[in-house]
Amino acid sequence: MMIVLVVFILYFSCLFPAHAAESETFLPIQEITTESGITAWLVEDHTLPVISLQFAFAEAGAANDPPDKQGLSQMLSNTLDEGAGDYDSQAFQKALTDHSISLSFASGRDDFTGSLKTLTRHQDLAFDLLRQALTAPHFDPEAVERMRQANLARLRSSLSDPDWIAARIMNDVAFAGHPYALNSGGTLTTLQNITPDNLRQAAKNRLNRGTLVVSVAGDITAEGLKTRLDEVFGELPVIVYDRYLPMSAVQNPGTITLYAQDIPQTIIQIMQPGIGRADPDYYPALLMDHILGGGGFGSRLTEEIREKRGLTYGIHTGFYALDFVKAYSLSTSTKNESAAEVLDLIRAEIREMQTAPVTKKELEAAKTYLIGAMPLALSSTDRIAGLLLGLRLDNLPIDWLDRRAAAIASVTAEDIQRVAKKILQPDGLTVVMVGQPAGVTPDKIVETLPNVE
Repeated sequence: MMIVLVVFILYFSCLFPAHAAESETFLPIQEITTESGITAWLVEDHTLPVISLQFAFAEAGAANDPPDKQGLSQMLSNTLDEGAGDYDSQAFQKALTDHSISLSFASGRDDFTGSLKTLTRHQDLAFDLLRQALTAPHFDPEAVERMRQANLARLRSSLSDPDWIAARIMNDVAFAGHPYALNSGGTLTTLQNITPDNLRQAAKNRLNRGTLVVSVAGDITAEGLKTRLDEVFGELPVIVYDRYLPMSAVQNPGTITLYAQDIPQTIIQIMQPGIGRADPDYYPALLMDHILGGGGFGSRLTEEIREKRGLTYGIHTGFYALDFVKAYSLSTSTKNESAAEVLDLIRAEIREMQTAPVTKKELEAAKTYLIGAMPLALSSTDRIAGLLLGLRLDNLPIDWLDRRAAAIASVTAEDIQRVAKKILQPDGLTVVMVGQPAGVTPDKIVETLPNVE
């Protein structure tokens, strides 16, 4: 472990040596604009001959899928690189593999994203393959069917995973009445409904410069990047559209939903309203979460439920911020006979966070960890590019990282208690359980999984 840490510190100290010594800039981010109007954030790093590009088509994700074609965005992400432009599916994949180029696409609920990583010497081919995938995908019937069957197999396999089942039910319960409740991965029926023409239309509507967000890190200059971005994305149309999705709160507060399953443990998932990174109370909330459960070992929930009582292997908390719903989530599992006790302990620890300030030791440990952990997010060019993309999608300012450490350091125990009172809702938790929990009286029993068939 010590060797790994030393190597990392040496790598990071070499990454931006001048800036580390001459300014308080945490990361030397440049904002560039191309001739066609594409904006991007760039961190130049010529230490290694690697370029990482990450991008998103904002508001083009799975929440836009029609109910009868759930999984459309997922299928689009699977098929863009299954043959495009001058390449059939096998030739496209061979070109990537032979030149050690990593290219992938993904669909979240809100955004449709992509990632490219290449050695500098192969950048001509890498950027051209990305261009062809975005502007001239084939959507050949054979490739579409192969990806359909892969998604159906994944879905059928997920049906034996109680954690996945709990998450699926939570989406339906917490986001009831909102497109977020739909299955972004598709259902057994809707995946069968998706045609190559559906994918072509989705690509035409969603892959457009009007919603494009780009971040880059690595061995490329600002002028070189401007040229590359216009080459890759310049052919895409500019479509400005309003996204008519309603804002929503976490639904069904103060309820327990049960999916009975004959397994030895009960899966517990909890959701309640939360906040996003742009909220003025974000930093007190971040420290509150770390102390309550987000910090893993050493957090209050882990200490009380795992260390003192041995009732779980792990418990996890965190903020879950979507464009139209801000949530705070918690997940754990325990023996069926201790499910009620664990739920009571969770509520008790939430109340304790509200009724008394955190200790000085807890506060300082959380600050030290959260400030010190940020460099770990900068250990590679793709991590840096991903971090920048997240900042842009959250509409955060370019100097957000510069101010982060000071903002964390300024938080007081009283700030955390105030925010805990404002955010946490021990009596308003939306709870989903999968298993045979003893001593629990559910408000609703689910017998058929939603948005699966």
